[in-house]
Amino acid sequence: MNAANAHRHRGCGNPRRCAARERDLRFGIAAIGVAGLLFANAASAHTGTGLPGGFLQGFRHPFTGFDHLLAMVSVGLWGARLGRPLLYALPVVFPMVMVVGAALAMFGLPLPSPELGIASSVVVLGACVALSIRAPVWLASLIVAAFALFHGDAHGRELPSAADPIGYSLGFVFATGLLHVAGIAIGALGDRRFGAIAVRGLGTAIAVVGGWLLVAAIAA
Repeated sequence: MNAANAHRHRGCGNPRRCAARERDLRFGIAAIGVAGLLFANAASAHTGTGLPGGFLQGFRHPFTGFDHLLAMVSVGLWGARLGRPLLYALPVVFPMVMVVGAALAMFGLPLPSPELGIASSVVVLGACVALSIRAPVWLASLIVAAFALFHGDAHGRELPSAADPIGYSLGFVFATGLLHVAGIAIGALGDRRFGAIAVRGLGTAIAVVGGWLLVAAIAA
């Protein structure tokens, strides 16, 4: 057990057993997320259900925006590498604050340059995974919350044109949660042999793509 895991399980009577339980919990969360994805994708195949711009459209949206998808997966990845309590806290903080950002945009208080903020989130969150940055709870939560505002702002601007804004919002938040869970599932590989290298490599790739998106946003 490495120093990070030893610190995580300090105070546990049997660190190996605690580590095994945490791995089982992560894979349980991953299984739930995969089942949710399969269920939601099956539901989306029935295009006759839901209003245009409703739940199904909101659910699909995070999967069609590459920048949003990478940022949301990165939140789960970083949370998995940080361990408890951030393993659970970050995937809750992001959608909650994202809703706040969307509400601000709907009420005419948009943030400046949301494209730059979103691209920056991909760079920073990817770098946090790549460098295995172990931020304290308050700082990690603050970073994720700040970027969630920009993601929420971008989608809040789209909500007034949706036929079913509430359904759209619920679908979007649900999909966001599933993407966080996908990131957690991938991050769980970091506890296995060579897994940490693979996870950090993925974080590096995400940060590089984020850099390209940031340059494109600045040039636009």
